[in-house]
Formats: sequence, structure tokens, C-alpha cells
Amino acid sequence: MSQKFDVLVIGAGPGGYVAAIRAAQLGLKTACIEKYQGKDDKLALGGTCLNVGCIPSKALLDSSWKYHEAKDSFSQHGISVKEVAMDVSAMVGRKNTIVKNLTAGIAGLFKANGVTTIEGHGKLLANRQVEVTGLDGTVQTYEADSIIIAAGSQPIDIPPAPVDQDVIVDSTGALDFQEVPKKLGVIGAGVIGLELGSVWARLGAEVTVIEAQEQFLPTVDEQVAKEALKVLTKQGLSIRLGARLTGTEIKKKQVNVSFTDAEGEQQQTFDKLIVAVGRRPETSNLLAADSGVNLDERGYIYVDDNCATSVPGVYAIGDVVRGPMLAHKASEEGVMVAERIAGQKTQMNYDLIPGVIYTHPEIAGVGKTEQTLKSEGVAINVGVFPFAASGRAMAANDTTGFVKIIADAQTDRVLGVHVIGPSAAELVQQGAIAMEFGTSAEDLGMMVFSHPTLSEAMKEAALAVNGKAIHIGNRKKR
Repeated sequence: MSQKFDVLVIGAGPGGYVAAIRAAQLGLKTACIEKYQGKDDKLALGGTCLNVGCIPSKALLDSSWKYHEAKDSFSQHGISVKEVAMDVSAMVGRKNTIVKNLTAGIAGLFKANGVTTIEGHGKLLANRQVEVTGLDGTVQTYEADSIIIAAGSQPIDIPPAPVDQDVIVDSTGALDFQEVPKKLGVIGAGVIGLELGSVWARLGAEVTVIEAQEQFLPTVDEQVAKEALKVLTKQGLSIRLGARLTGTEIKKKQVNVSFTDAEGEQQQTFDKLIVAVGRRPETSNLLAADSGVNLDERGYIYVDDNCATSVPGVYAIGDVVRGPMLAHKASEEGVMVAERIAGQKTQMNYDLIPGVIYTHPEIAGVGKTEQTLKSEGVAINVGVFPFAASGRAMAANDTTGFVKIIADAQTDRVLGVHVIGPSAAELVQQGAIAMEFGTSAEDLGMMVFSHPTLSEAMKEAALAVNGKAIHIGNRKKR
């Protein structure tokens, strides 16, 4: 007889493990199924985000930025350093330690909350049953009153650049280089491509980013995207837009890359090539034919606004469903579903999910962009405040970028906050909190911000919306 739970979660990434913990907190008998093994061939919880995504990439981004500062910026602070060297294997080793500590931390949280961990690959069957194939091949069936599918996503493969995880790597392989490549190619100028390209560029690689789209960061506010392109190019990333990859050939541990752009056929040779063209939902061998769960035309599991699938009692969250592939979106969906299973009426605000690119300067935004609002015919007022006018940013020698606040011209309600610059992610979160409470630009401008802080740029941008900024000249009203 199969073992029964109140809630069974497939996947222990940021959606699944959070859903499992919240369900257990609500008194539901909960189990979480995970198959991923870490570098030590032992079960590792946390999914892509923790093992080979958000966390390890931030560890490398921070290490490489510190190296860049020591090498190129300390002298401006009066600090002289004779020779700066980067031990890549030590940097990667530190990253691995952080990952291991955090995965162990989730295991500890499961234990503390009474979540049962089931090791293996979960497959949804009919009648709310899940078949789990263990790493040793043994098969066991479990059943539950409610099932949450949180299987995550995986990098998209493209035929012209088959990944071998040696010369041509995906985002996972790019986290484990043991030396800095002299010439590095990156296919895709999205979040992952820009972050990983930045890491290795700071450490001395000559980086070329090949992007098929003509527009740089099309989902980001256009003014922010233009500034980002200018800044990243200045940092040494050669970003080729409108460039379509046509083929790759590996010769003598190097890869010859062919692509076409406005100038015609192009060829470049790289020591390493990172393929970062996006991610796709991980639904292979996940759903039995008679499970009743439907996929949409793009291969995502079809769900309603509350993450319920077409089968009563079966939910899906995170990267396998519609919406941005972001860890924090998955986690909040996990909490919402767990609470709804427990009989609460929790809902999620999909309009205020912040997005961040952890380059330096950071690029972040929440709410709508200026181009979206204009296309919708919404009359708006815009306030922009540059970090070049921020005393705190000057003191930190970090004055690139600006804060931009967009408000409805009639009601003054803030509709979007977009930042490129130091601590952009943290500042945008301030905007998200304010917008969740329906703030007006005037409200933000009237608040007392401590001085000197980077967040004063938020206050000044809010004041600038209505032509009242103190520390920059205001645009004259037409």
C-alpha cells in the first residue's frame, strides 16, 4: 500500500521547499521529492537557484567585483596595492562552500518543520498519486490529498551550439571555470549572459556577447536599458545585437563561432563559449498520460491565477508555469498554494514582482516601464535622479546610473520604479513596498530619508516627478 500525505511537493527548489515548509507549518503532513545531487553525489536541496543559479552566480559576481575594485579603484581611495592576483580555484571553492552550507540549511529546515524528504524523480499519475524512481532504480508510489508540482526549469539547448560542458558550456558550466578564458563568447544578452559575462570580464577575459534581438534588454525600461548598454560596453563587454548564431566548430580546445549581423557573415574564435539563451520548463517524464494535467502551447503547465491545474487538488508553481522565471516569484506562489490548501484565501500580486540583473551597476525594476505605459496610452509624469548628484554615492565612488519613478499624471499614483546603479535591487524593493500600499509620488517625496544614503535618490526622484527635486535642476513644465 502506498504511503499517504496531506501534501506532496515535487521539487525542492525555491518554490517547492518553501511550499513544503509552509504547508508543514500549517499542520499538514508534508513530503518533498527531489532528485538533484550535488558535487559530492549526495542529495542537494534548493534547486537550480541555490545549486547552480542565483546564489553561486552572486558569489562569483561579488568576488570578481572585489578583485576589480582592488585592482582598478582602490587608488582613488588612497589605498595602494602592489600586486593583485585572483586565485580562480579559491574563488570557485568559496562559491561551492556557500552552496553546500545553504543546501544543508534547507535540510535542517525540513527537519525542524517535520517535512519528509523523498529522494528520487517524481512523476504525477492519475488520482493524485506520484511515482518516485529512486537513484538506485527502485520505484515507489505515494499519494496525497494535494500535490504541488515545482519541477523548475533547465537551460535551453540550441542546435548550432551543442553543449559539451568543456569548451561550450551552459550557465551551470560557466560557474566552474578553473581559469580565466582569454577570449570568452556568450550567446544571449539576457540576465544570465550579462551576469556571467561580467564575472569573467572583470577577471580579464575579452568578452563578446552575441544577441539575436535588435533591442537590448527589451523588457527593461528603455531609458535604463540604454544606460546599461553604454555602461557595460565601457566595462569591456562587446555586445553584438541583431547577431544570429549560425554554427560552431571545436578545434584544438577552441571554438570557432559563425554568426550573421548587419555587416554580414562573421566569425570569431573563443577559448570558451557560454550558451545562455534562456530556460525552459522541466516537464520531461513529469506527467503520466492519464494524469489529467494540461500543458499550454509553450510547454508550461496550465494553471489559473491561484496556481491550480486542470486537476482538482493538483497545483503547479515556479518555472513550470506562466510568468517570470524568478526564485522569489516561485517562493511566493509556494506560500500562496500551501495556505490555500489549508483553507486560507491567500492571493498573490503578480503586478509587483521586482526583476533584478546583478551586474555592476545593478539593474532593477518593479511595476510598468515607460514604454509599456505609453503604448497603453496612460498619461504619466516621470522623475529621474542621477547618482552623480548623491553625496553617499560620491563617497562610495559609485556614481553610475539613476533612479526613475513613473507616476500617473492624473492621480500621481506610482506605476513603476526603475533603477540602474549601486544597490538598485534594494532601492527598487523600497518602491515595491510603497507601491503595494498604493503610494503617490508626493507621499514618497514627503517622507524623511536619512542623510547621507543612496535611498535619498528615491525621495529626490519622487520629488522630481512633480518638478520639486531639491538637489538637481527640475525640468520646466511646458
